[in-house]
Amino acid sequence: MKSICVYCGAAAGNKPEFLQAARAFGELVAKRGMKLVYGGGHVGLMGVVADAALNAGGYVEGVIPQSMADKELAHTGIQKLHVVESMHDRKKLMAELSDAFVALPGGIGTLDELFEIWTWRQIRLHDKPIGLLNVNGYWDKLLELADNMDAHDFLHRNARAMIVSDSDPVRLLELLGA
Repeated sequence: MKSICVYCGAAAGNKPEFLQAARAFGELVAKRGMKLVYGGGHVGLMGVVADAALNAGGYVEGVIPQSMADKELAHTGIQKLHVVESMHDRKKLMAELSDAFVALPGGIGTLDELFEIWTWRQIRLHDKPIGLLNVNGYWDKLLELADNMDAHDFLHRNARAMIVSDSDPVRLLELLGA
């Protein structure tokens, strides 16, 4: 695995564990020699994960819509920044640049990115692994919802099994095959 895409919040959240997990994950990706692909911002967990990878000697590639770059949210210290027209273009390019996907804590944007890449896998547009870094049980309710959807036969082709989860970044990367 050469590159990993991280979806996460443009906010830092309200627990120091979120920041610690973002730092640890960024450092781990860099130390394993993988490229970090992310949303291109310098704020929130996005900025933390990118800075951690950079500080650990890693290569960071960001993808940000022009509207967000215009609001001066783009990280100017990363090795490569793609400025694209739309959020759809962002998600498409991030998927093309990545060998796996991991969601850290985040909000609606993180969910949008996660659900789209999960849907693309279900309909066989890709076969790349998807994981959740489940910091302090952040993703427990989502996993419970997915289990409920699966129990009621609303998930197809083993869609629930397409998502792996762990609270430890090292174990999560192992589950992803990295």
